[in-house]
Amino acid sequence: NEHKNLKVIDASKDIELLQDEEGENPHVWLSITDAIRQVDNIAAQLAEADPEHAAAYKANAVAYTDKLKALQAKLHAELDALPHRDIVTFHEAFPYFAKEFNLNIVKVIEREPGTEPTPSELQETIEDVNKLPVKVLFTEPQYSPSAAETISRETGAKIYSLDPVVTGEANETALDAYITTMEKNAAVLKEALQ
Repeated sequence: NEHKNLKVIDASKDIELLQDEEGENPHVWLSITDAIRQVDNIAAQLAEADPEHAAAYKANAVAYTDKLKALQAKLHAELDALPHRDIVTFHEAFPYFAKEFNLNIVKVIEREPGTEPTPSELQETIEDVNKLPVKVLFTEPQYSPSAAETISRETGAKIYSLDPVVTGEANETALDAYITTMEKNAAVLKEALQ
């Protein structure tokens, strides 16, 4: 095996994975608490694999987790007092985010990306959305919003986009992409749930 000396970094070590219908949900980084743990895990395991640069890995981790802690405080200040906590999302990306910020995911419309809801699932979602005091749907920029548009037409719900930070540029300008994307998500939620 040509990769027998390959070191594997387990970024989600000791993070409790949430379960859904598909099994363990992998989107742990959308909880800032868990993202901080991931940074610490990566730094500790890199230091173990490459002891010569251990101090640099640890210093970089401290600098970044300080930024993440500031982000966490800022987002809690913006989201903790929102009067409405119920959200309808399109995929299973947001349970960790919801747990972190005490939001209630009432419905997930397409559990598997690319699977359109059946007519009966669509009708059930329309009924659920009609019960909400604030009718909003959260799509993701990576997927087509066609089902959301149908539900919006039937309920009058407004469509907003939340980014699960699963894609991005690998370049210097994207170094703080996680932080800026999470700030944008918080701004969207604040606007939608007031």
